[in-house]
Amino acid sequence: MRRRIIAYAILAGAVVVIAAAAYSRETRAQESPAVLTHQVPASKDGGVVVMLCDGKTSMEVKGLKAGQSMTHEQALQVTRELMAKWQREHPDQKWQMAEQIAQKDESSQPVPAPSAAAGADVAKPSGTVPSPQTGAKPPTLGMQQGDTYASFTDRDYKIWKNETEKFVAEGKRIFHDTKELGGTIGVSCDMCHPDASNTHPETYPKYQVQLQKVALLRDMIVWCIENPVKGKAFNPNDPKLRALEAYIYAQRKGIALDYGKH
Repeated sequence: MRRRIIAYAILAGAVVVIAAAAYSRETRAQESPAVLTHQVPASKDGGVVVMLCDGKTSMEVKGLKAGQSMTHEQALQVTRELMAKWQREHPDQKWQMAEQIAQKDESSQPVPAPSAAAGADVAKPSGTVPSPQTGAKPPTLGMQQGDTYASFTDRDYKIWKNETEKFVAEGKRIFHDTKELGGTIGVSCDMCHPDASNTHPETYPKYQVQLQKVALLRDMIVWCIENPVKGKAFNPNDPKLRALEAYIYAQRKGIALDYGKH
């Protein structure tokens, strides 16, 4: 009798665990809806339909079958035709270039990959670089953000700047490389957004109709990778996604934040 009671208790416990797991999965699914994808028009001639990240402007690439990729030149031609179509449909609007809006200083220019010489300069600081051990005063640009950054030296600043520039340069490289983006049709971000134009990172977070929710910049990056680029979504912590986000923000340095703007 006791064995039967124990067996029933174990069975009941198993049922409770299974039910809890099922409820947990259902709850997570409700809290994390799938990213919306393009509702692209149906193909008329059997080709792949490509659409801009506005979610509206599209064209069919005749001869391009599902699973096939265009050459770089073909992808450029397709994106140029899409951009021309967008411009015809929006004659009162201009596809603004990032460098035409950002402040006209060296900080608004695309960040080049750091040279080996620059890396050597940081790795082996000369004896003239002030340090806390020698009692040298920190540069005035370090007097900010409380105690954490209140005592950094020229050498610290050079190291941080070099690491940041490398990170931005990596984002630029990925931005221009369809394979790094995981694209399947040969399209890369720069083909529609040269120098990260018309991305306006300073306006995020904001409601994006394509996603049907308030989005961060990285949400829109992922959406564009899944749709116009026709790749797979990056994990939120993927270094590639973080680098892309850094590159886009870097292109708008000097522009005031204006979240929610459309």
